[in-house]
Amino acid sequence: MLKTFVLLGGINALLAVVLGAFGAHGLKQQLSPELLSMYQTGVDYHMWHALGLVLIGLLGAHYSGSAMLTWAGWLMLAGILIFSGSLYILSITGVRWLGAITPFGGLAFIVAWGLLIVAVWRA
Repeated sequence: MLKTFVLLGGINALLAVVLGAFGAHGLKQQLSPELLSMYQTGVDYHMWHALGLVLIGLLGAHYSGSAMLTWAGWLMLAGILIFSGSLYILSITGVRWLGAITPFGGLAFIVAWGLLIVAVWRA
């Protein structure tokens, strides 16, 4: 678990930096302030939860075999894909129905953090 989630966290942190730079430099003149703000929210949550994946990987080394930590990691990754991904696509394309799936990514984040808390509490 350590290697998987630390790698996924590192990859996602790298992607968050690249996408943040793209938004700041490539999209600044292309998007309305509202859509650019939405894009930036996706970047912010992407980075924080990439760091969350690294944390889960490191905790996994200490609490090896924790199914709750494993679920937390996969849900955090799903949250990045659904929450941040939908905000990226929505802001660039303007396809508003994607906003309907964004809360599912937020729910995945909430459950992931809850599982992390319970896993450490029980350990």
